[in-house]
Amino acid sequence: MSGFKSLLFAVIAVALVTTRLGFAASHREAPITALDHKADITDFFAFVSYDDPTKVTMILNVDPFLEPGNGPNYFPFDDNILYALRIDNDNDAKADIVFEVRFQTEIRAPKVFVGFVGADSGINAPANSPPPVPPGTPIVPPAITALDGPGSEGLSLRQTYTVTMIKDGVSTPLTNETGGPLFAVPSNVGPRTMPDYSSLAKEGIYHLGHGIRVFAGTVDDPFYIDLGAAFDSFNFRTAAGGGILSPAEDADDHTNFASDTVSGYNVNTIAIEVPIAMLTRVGKKVPATNPAATIGLWGTTSRPRITVRRSPHPATSSGSFAQVQRMGNPLINELIIGTGYKDFWSMSQPVDDAQFASFDLDPLLARVFNAIYGNKIPTPPRTDLLPLVEYLPPIAAPGTSTGPVADLLRLNTGVPPTPASDRRRLGLLAGDSAGYPNGRRVSDDVTDISARVVAGGVLVPGFNVSPNNRFGDGVNTNDLPYQETFPYVAFAQSGRERRHIDPGEAGCTMNTGPACPTN
Repeated sequence: MSGFKSLLFAVIAVALVTTRLGFAASHREAPITALDHKADITDFFAFVSYDDPTKVTMILNVDPFLEPGNGPNYFPFDDNILYALRIDNDNDAKADIVFEVRFQTEIRAPKVFVGFVGADSGINAPANSPPPVPPGTPIVPPAITALDGPGSEGLSLRQTYTVTMIKDGVSTPLTNETGGPLFAVPSNVGPRTMPDYSSLAKEGIYHLGHGIRVFAGTVDDPFYIDLGAAFDSFNFRTAAGGGILSPAEDADDHTNFASDTVSGYNVNTIAIEVPIAMLTRVGKKVPATNPAATIGLWGTTSRPRITVRRSPHPATSSGSFAQVQRMGNPLINELIIGTGYKDFWSMSQPVDDAQFASFDLDPLLARVFNAIYGNKIPTPPRTDLLPLVEYLPPIAAPGTSTGPVADLLRLNTGVPPTPASDRRRLGLLAGDSAGYPNGRRVSDDVTDISARVVAGGVLVPGFNVSPNNRFGDGVNTNDLPYQETFPYVAFAQSGRERRHIDPGEAGCTMNTGPACPTN
């Protein structure tokens, strides 16, 4: 075992706990984003790439609960939003590197009544019109098989986007290595319109030079949770009773024992893979024991300060951008910050997070679990919850400048990715040093981790006991398998074929799991 990995396990009991660990992802968590879905950041992920440990993958997901069959225009990105992925590499909780993404929408067939259309006849020719249009006149495009050129005629609603890297105050547009625009991958309408959606989606992976890759489009929502039970005051349904997992349930990372509320839904994603050498302050990949190895990351959405609606003409926007939402660690805003402060938190900067300290020192989440399950909780003030909101072990190396208290997803870029066979949904809690809260992978079960750490206090001496160390919602994996290569998330669910799994139904996990309990 490496010296740093030994250190990880030696100090985990003191440094892992934090109220900045959210209970889940952030789907419609604040008043402002409950009204502005397009600007709502549902999840933010950052991890060392599974298939290339010299790179980091960042994923920003927005616009929650996209019903795959909800046409006719489906789920374009908002041209009016500035999407940004931000990196702090000198421990001051301010962005040193920013990747900004902007979208532009075109309607290529304004007289067509849907955003996407395409159909082939039995002989794989464009569908023809009936009389009185002259025979042989194609009015329905062929099935959609490409994002551009032949096979793309049915993409009436199409989006292009730009990526700009800002580093050391210098803005650098990043362009497609092969030339041409970057196209966002559209929603998966269904097999008649898009007969080979996987191939179509893979066309949306672009190389931008400098070892950078990007993907933007609609994908399966990678998050998983029994959300209805969570918001019914954590009324989880598990075989062992309530929100307590049996040893067998807890050990099974591949089966769901309750229904995944997010199953069958899509989300819009921006994924960027960047060489680690471009992200650290020393300009190279360094060992995990080096203070420069750990970086802080978060995502933001912003809108222009002024929008004028000129019905029946398009709206116009002007002025500087104002932040609508931010996200580093999962679900601070949803289950830690009080509702009356959520919008203020959303629009604040991480460097100013000390102003929200009152929510950290005595997290209400722990008291709610105590009231429901009767478990012991650590005595406030919870000063033991501070390490993860600073650059400290077990994520950062000893000697790293701690920086101010700030909600950043901290990632030690020197810790190699865990092979799929050894990857654990409970991340650091299960001894998987590349898992949450050392960054966040798409498969990490932040719901169960946070329930045990924040509400159960399992890493505080005397609290790693039942039921604290068995809290869980019974949803242990996603409804679709993740990819092992960039962009790692599963491609979009089909509008025609998608399935939402409800309590009481068979097929909790990818249509193969046990029946989902109802209570």
